[in-house]
Amino acid sequence: MLLRKPETSVLLVGVALVIIFQVMTPAFFTDANMQTVSQFFAPWTLIACGEIMLLISGEVDLSSGQIFALTPFIMHYAILAGLPVIFGVIVALLIVSLLGFCIGFITVRLGVPSFITTLGAMLLFNGLTLTISNGFPINTPTDIVGNVLGGWGYSEILWAFGIAMVMHVVLRHTRWGLHTVAVGGNPSGSAEAGIHIRRVKIGNFMLCSTLAGFAGILNAFHITSIDPNAGGANVMFLAIASAVIGGTSLMGGSGTILGGLIGAAVLGILQDGFTLLGVNAFTFDIITGAAILVTMISNVQFAAWRRRSRS
Repeated sequence: MLLRKPETSVLLVGVALVIIFQVMTPAFFTDANMQTVSQFFAPWTLIACGEIMLLISGEVDLSSGQIFALTPFIMHYAILAGLPVIFGVIVALLIVSLLGFCIGFITVRLGVPSFITTLGAMLLFNGLTLTISNGFPINTPTDIVGNVLGGWGYSEILWAFGIAMVMHVVLRHTRWGLHTVAVGGNPSGSAEAGIHIRRVKIGNFMLCSTLAGFAGILNAFHITSIDPNAGGANVMFLAIASAVIGGTSLMGGSGTILGGLIGAAVLGILQDGFTLLGVNAFTFDIITGAAILVTMISNVQFAAWRRRSRS
């Protein structure tokens, strides 16, 4: 029964990688390294949760990596204006949620493909972040809120895991999740069934931006610095890769949050394991790209096997 789950193939790959790296380097399965691994993939997991909802509904957001970098600066200036830290966090998330609404509005109301809309937004947010920061990092405020959000070594992964579980329930067991799958899988049928397609897509754009912003805030509190060069295209591509490796279709209509969580963990294990083995940084992308291809091939083969077993 477990083999019929779409996440099974990537889970098996992850388990195999853990065994291989533990055999090759005893330092892999230590508490210090587990904290490092979790910090690698926690941001990708959070952003992937939003990207999975968007990909299932047939859209994509390329600006999430820049939202990741911009949000902590919005929080910083809200706090400078006199707000307590917790309200600075809330205001920053509300503002990036509004930015997500604008992206969704341009995409679904004005008919601009989401690839183009979010590509422009990515450049716009990057320029805005560099302008308001003058290109220099700043320290995060020291506050109990910051300690809760990122002070402990496992804070980020606990937040990411908790939110992934909530998003799993939303996708699988709520009307919003069912409508998201229906909109991406059969837009015409969804419209005839009375589903408000534009509302679902705009809502998922807002959700994606909010989760990317929250990931940026968690990361800023964890490293005690707000860096204008944090995030960017690399974080965004790793989040989308996590979603795709976890079984989310780029064509819309199917995908799971748990798959994205496991996909992000696999990428984090790969990055950390190769770092421990002293693999040259220049060759890391080659190995990661090849690993993604191998994982995708196994996903496709497992999916074909599941279809044959059903028939």
